[in-house]
Amino acid sequence: MYNLGTAVIGTGFIGPVHIEALRRIGANVVGIADVDTAKAEQVASFWGLAKTYKTLDEVLADDDVQVVHLCTPNFLHYAMAKSALLADRHVVCEKPLAMNSRETAELMELAEKTGLGAMVDYNLRYYPLSIEARDMVQRGDVGKVFSVCGSYVQDWLFYDTDYNWRVVSKEGGQSRAIADIGTHWIDLVHAITGLNIEAVCADLKIVHPVRKRPTGEVETFSGKVTQVVPTEDVEINTEDYGCVMIRFEGGAVGCLWVSQVTAGRKNCLRYEIAGSKLALAFDSESPNQLWIGRRDKPNEVLLRDPGLVSEAARQAITYPGGHNEGFPDTMKQAFKSFYDYVSAGDMSAPRPFPTFADGHREVAVCEAILRSSREGGWVKL
Repeated sequence: MYNLGTAVIGTGFIGPVHIEALRRIGANVVGIADVDTAKAEQVASFWGLAKTYKTLDEVLADDDVQVVHLCTPNFLHYAMAKSALLADRHVVCEKPLAMNSRETAELMELAEKTGLGAMVDYNLRYYPLSIEARDMVQRGDVGKVFSVCGSYVQDWLFYDTDYNWRVVSKEGGQSRAIADIGTHWIDLVHAITGLNIEAVCADLKIVHPVRKRPTGEVETFSGKVTQVVPTEDVEINTEDYGCVMIRFEGGAVGCLWVSQVTAGRKNCLRYEIAGSKLALAFDSESPNQLWIGRRDKPNEVLLRDPGLVSEAARQAITYPGGHNEGFPDTMKQAFKSFYDYVSAGDMSAPRPFPTFADGHREVAVCEAILRSSREGGWVKL
């Protein structure tokens, strides 16, 4: 059990995901906050939480809370993260960190100034075999990286009747598919290769310029069956899908395909890294396998097994080989990394988790991608 009290802000899809992962690592979840008091009480009852809060101010006034998890709509992240840091609270914030790079730069500087733990929840870094891929790159097994290509595709916004606050720019930001899921891929590729993006050329598209908003909000990945409900038309100016060509510093190139309207793909992140010695490929819907491609000998499929991977990857594995670990386990490992660090007390030590600086970088990349798509050409960062 960590000697830290935690409050989670937000009761949508991702809030309870945070609670479950926190419980699995032995964190002390004090309570849940939401403007919808009934929903907060419902979530608190389900998870056996002692407290509910209606506002962030109530959370920050509680001396039992040392860590705040922000699981709210994007437009609230900046003000909430700033308030929490100024109130001497450690912060875990869902991505994107804020609505624009001006806000993220301020939050990054504030996090550095306060010295508090400040993490952006790019949990997909924590698939053990992606950690293994990073280790292979760092060891030199992959050689010089020539290219990094991949995709992140879903289908939860396939129909014009699919609606969520994320599709509205004033709540989610000017970018949606890229900012919502594309930044996961961008962050992961940076974490594995260490390569910084130098320039981008993007083409983003909207499939449904008008969506039908139901009388009640639709939760992300709720899995609910389609129901006939009253709707109203809402104009949409955030992208449903798009392609980005990438130039990395040092000469490597890449491409990224992002879509939230690809039928049958529920939550599929893929990358393929081509190096001068070998290639690596990963698919998040088969997260316990890493493909290793070779020219002069048979290809391999490395299984997620603590006896077969590096020490770094082994630290993110809980179960023996054949006992599969997936998305919920990445949350567990991400939070374990953060809480182990904060609990150790040495805030000057290198931070093993995605920081606010990482969150700032990803938003800056998003802005360059948006500008490129609008202008129709390459944009340097």
